[in-house]
Amino acid sequence: MNKRERMYDQIRTHGDNLNKIFHTDIDNITLCKKLFRLENKGNRIALDYCNGDMKNEDFETQKDKILKSVDKILNFTKQNIPVFFNSDPRGYALKIEDDYVRDITIHRDWGGYGILAPDFRE
Repeated sequence: MNKRERMYDQIRTHGDNLNKIFHTDIDNITLCKKLFRLENKGNRIALDYCNGDMKNEDFETQKDKILKSVDKILNFTKQNIPVFFNSDPRGYALKIEDDYVRDITIHRDWGGYGILAPDFRE
């Protein structure tokens, strides 16, 4: 298995785990790609905000816009799944609270938070 095949296998598995949690009808790879795009946008605004290149009001507006887009895809609000935006640009922006994912199979960071869109590139 080469690097690309290994990466897509990890993406497929992660998408399957997300679909088990959020019950979407979206293909595993497509779901992960949509969330990864939003993750990258989120990380970019967190970095801009941290570097002082974005005002607080603009950051909050952009953050809320990204979370609304994620909610359109995953419908986490109606399912009471605690998805949140992490504003620390050193890690992933889109996460699930650690208490919720404690007994669920999903990619996690060192703090135990579930990661919605991890980067599987080597």
